[in-house]
Amino acid sequence: MILKEKTVKYYNPILEKSFNFAIRIVKFYKLKSPDNYSLNSLFKQILRSGTSIGANVSEAQSAFTKKDFINKLGIALKESRETEYCLKLFKESEIITEKEFLSLFKDCEELSKLLTSIIKTSKEL
Repeated sequence: MILKEKTVKYYNPILEKSFNFAIRIVKFYKLKSPDNYSLNSLFKQILRSGTSIGANVSEAQSAFTKKDFINKLGIALKESRETEYCLKLFKESEIITEKEFLSLFKDCEELSKLLTSIIKTSKEL
């Protein structure tokens, strides 16, 4: 199960990537959680954290101050790290395959790196 879909264009890389990642997380949840009812709370956690990344990035676009912008992106970064943790847990617990893990983890890691870079650059300005 590699969840690749057509992408939504925002013409802003972090908005596009975080939104498209959220779509993948929702589809991952829909595919995996019905089969693993006893693990439903873990699946709900990755659904929350994985979709929260894009929600916070989107909210940051309307920040009133640079401090608020950095804060919202900081929250998005924390959510991406939590999502990475959940993916590692799923892989090591053999809930997902290596292929599924790598597909989702790579995108989440890219989001983390982008967010880190944007936050650092914003703090320097």
